[in-house]
Amino acid sequence: MADARSKIITNYLWGNTPTEILKKLKHEKVNRMLVYRTIKRYKETSGITDKARSGRPPIARSIRLSKAVRVRVARNPRRSMRKMAKELEINSESLRKLVYQDLRLKSLKRKMVHHLTPSIRQKRLERCKGLLRRLGTQDFEKILFSDEKLFTVEEATNRQNDRILSTTAKDIPREVKFVDRVQKPQSIMVSGGVTANSRTNLIFIPKGVKINSETYRKLILEPEVKDAGHHLFKNQEWIFQQDSAPAHASNATQSWLRGQNIKFLSKTGWPPSSPDLNPLDYSVWGNLEKRACAKPHKSLASLLNALTREWNNMPQEDLRAAVLKFRTRIHSVVKNKSGYIE
Repeated sequence: MADARSKIITNYLWGNTPTEILKKLKHEKVNRMLVYRTIKRYKETSGITDKARSGRPPIARSIRLSKAVRVRVARNPRRSMRKMAKELEINSESLRKLVYQDLRLKSLKRKMVHHLTPSIRQKRLERCKGLLRRLGTQDFEKILFSDEKLFTVEEATNRQNDRILSTTAKDIPREVKFVDRVQKPQSIMVSGGVTANSRTNLIFIPKGVKINSETYRKLILEPEVKDAGHHLFKNQEWIFQQDSAPAHASNATQSWLRGQNIKFLSKTGWPPSSPDLNPLDYSVWGNLEKRACAKPHKSLASLLNALTREWNNMPQEDLRAAVLKFRTRIHSVVKNKSGYIE
């Protein structure tokens, strides 16, 4: 830059106009603004060096300061930038530059995950390996995955990605700006099942009904699982999946499934604390809630209608894609030695 300024002043002293200087120095990556500013500075100071800047000079991000920040971050990664700047007696903006530019740290969002103790991780790893041994490549398409979820009449929203474009907050209508929440919204427990090529009907559990072995059998297994081999798998071989909830893992439930000649993943066959392995948990329920609860519902009946409609309208290719990720996720659990995979 200094070399370009020198050439500009040399040409200026030779009597060239700014336009002529631009033409002569067109291969030097010199723009019109630089030419005019350099000439103006020369007239004012008889030189081409920068003027002394006014205001507070930027703080030198020293090695000592960087080390102090590293120590504080290592001790507590959740430490507030504002609090750390106050402790170090430096400007908040200077600290941010040090953190993001010099130390190249990133601000990452904390995640909600299922609890994994060492014993649970061991069982999870062993059972994932067992599933890989038991299930061939094509067998993953023969599984009926099942699960239950609680839905409310409230609008579904994603705090991280649900944004609004506007010049000012005052211009946003209240119904768009805010997502209302009440203390105890109306809700309904829903049960459903998906396969690579089909799905069950949704089952709505009446309010106040406790899901135990008997109600689980009467409300869910008998209506949708008992004849799933005929309705969903065209009398081909299939496998029923359920998690380790008490009603699912009870001896009564397991005995009933055996009595119906239904192949299933037993309570010792499904990995514990593994919602990240059930397609309904890691994909389907979230998509259904996003579609059915895009707007708040005024009544429980409205919610039920929306859930039924959107469940039936979900593209089967989306369900199939979610189901076929199951095998990949099991491999990921084994590869990560039963750690978190998302």
